[in-house]
Amino acid sequence: MTDRRAFSVAVFCRHSGAVLLIRHRRLGTWLPVGGEIEAGETPLEAARRELREETGLAGAFPSGLGVDGTPAGLIGYEEHPAGAKGLHMNFAFVADVATRELSACDEWDAARWVRADELSSVSCPENVRQLAVIALAATGR
Repeated sequence: MTDRRAFSVAVFCRHSGAVLLIRHRRLGTWLPVGGEIEAGETPLEAARRELREETGLAGAFPSGLGVDGTPAGLIGYEEHPAGAKGLHMNFAFVADVATRELSACDEWDAARWVRADELSSVSCPENVRQLAVIALAATGR
């Protein structure tokens, strides 16, 4: 086991009552878009960048989901082992997007929009399922 630590983001895109999940090419499972935070980036900046890089979409990250000072769109934080990459300390965001038209990305080989009642049938980690439910229910101010 490695002592490596990496900060990452996950972005749950919402459109018309569904969230976007992508089938990660290397891992072979359904995940939200996301990736590691680059040096000098805030988690929100990384979330905006990853969303654009992996889907071509720009999102509106709702404010007012937490206490004063919480970044717009932040719905949770979780940690998970990432093999040789070590421990991922992951900031989860929700973003509303205007379209379901995606630009292809070499990190995923399939994409689907999933409603809350369909999440139990998706082959994804339990934390992804739980965060997707939170993302679909999140309302800002």
